[in-house]
Amino acid sequence: MRRSDPHLAARVGLWLGVAFGLCFATGLLSHAAQHPPGWFTWPTRPVSLYRITQGVHVVSGVAAIPLLLAKLHTVYPRLFQRPVVGSVRHALERGSVLVLVGAAFFELVTGLFSAAQNYPWDFFFPPAHYAVAWVAVGALLVHVAVKLPLWRAAPEPRRATLSRRGFLLATGGAVAVAVLATAGASVPWLRRVSVLATRSAALPVNRTAAAAGVRRVGDGWRLRVGAREFSLAELAALPQTSAELPIACVEGWSASARWTGVPVRDLLALAGLPVGDVRVESLERDGLYRASTLPAAHAADPLTLLALRLDGAPLPLDHGYPCRLIAPSRPGVLQTKWVTSLEVR
Repeated sequence: MRRSDPHLAARVGLWLGVAFGLCFATGLLSHAAQHPPGWFTWPTRPVSLYRITQGVHVVSGVAAIPLLLAKLHTVYPRLFQRPVVGSVRHALERGSVLVLVGAAFFELVTGLFSAAQNYPWDFFFPPAHYAVAWVAVGALLVHVAVKLPLWRAAPEPRRATLSRRGFLLATGGAVAVAVLATAGASVPWLRRVSVLATRSAALPVNRTAAAAGVRRVGDGWRLRVGAREFSLAELAALPQTSAELPIACVEGWSASARWTGVPVRDLLALAGLPVGDVRVESLERDGLYRASTLPAAHAADPLTLLALRLDGAPLPLDHGYPCRLIAPSRPGVLQTKWVTSLEVR
């Protein structure tokens, strides 16, 4: 196999482009679900939609790592050719490669750290990850535009050599091993073979009550819904709904559980409030996710619950006692725990 084989580089690059494309598209969906622009509505069905899209996001990101390394292996001799810049097209090609490789490594490495809930940096991960994704895609588009005429003009080799086939098979095998070893947190039926999967317990807890500063909830706790208040006993006496719903985290892990509680739309009706966007506030004193906005589509869904019980037992404190929000097809960071008020906006 020749390391500068343009057809081999193009084949690996196509696979890498598919992985990057899936990762970028699902990342945009995740961002829109968490920070919806005015024109965007994230659907409530199927109930596992966010679980699926975020799982694809993480799995495609993992698959992109060996593909990126393989792609660099096929082209790295060309990266050190002289002259450094021979023409405008050559400058665009090299500049786009430099930006693309740097942005890609940033995205993949920080994404892996995030999936492991390890943040050894000072910047806030979500906006940085989102911004650099656009940089990577922009560099990729420039690179493809510059190289496409050359790929079309390159003569097709008479036949693939065994070493070339072997390299492609080895690359595919590395991708399969990487996905199988790590994807169990995102794909539940892979958990038995995902030896490196993180956060794959039955129902993990990202933020404990102690970390949130919620150490105990006294008998005086009340849920405020508009101008009306409910005690925990009053909530438990209302008609209850049970539903099997997943918690799907932006880090990629997901797990299903059976939740029992009062539909949010029923609470709004009891308080004489119309269904609309609902601000949900927590007992947590500070933190980026101490409050969330529940879109009207989710507030109207009969499976959007203010949950009081988890798998038939009273809600544990770490899972949001005395009550928490659980809505279908919604990012885990927006499933607010330790809820203290609902207010239609």
